[in-house]
Amino acid sequence: MNDSEFHENVNQTMARIEAAIEAAVDSSGADIDYETVSEILTLEFENGNKIIINKQAAAHQIWVADKSGGFHFDYDEDRGQWLNDRSGAELLSELSRFASVQAGQAIDLKK
Repeated sequence: MNDSEFHENVNQTMARIEAAIEAAVDSSGADIDYETVSEILTLEFENGNKIIINKQAAAHQIWVADKSGGFHFDYDEDRGQWLNDRSGAELLSELSRFASVQAGQAIDLKK
């Protein structure tokens, strides 16, 4: 994937995450605020905890910082998914897990 394709893919992924947050809030009533500033998407929860999602252009990765640690995701073109470079877990599945812990209720961002 070249730089242009990477940026387009990440921008689409970030928009998908924002839409998934809105849908999850609407369906579950969870208190999750989000904002994007300088290509960094921050999710903030009622308890004050945050999940930070940003693109790392030099590495062609998406990085996620959560209370449980930092995670790097590479794009698998064959699967069409962002996968954790250590565990192989899919990005939206991982974000759902992190958000569920922070919100104290089930949050599904894969829909």
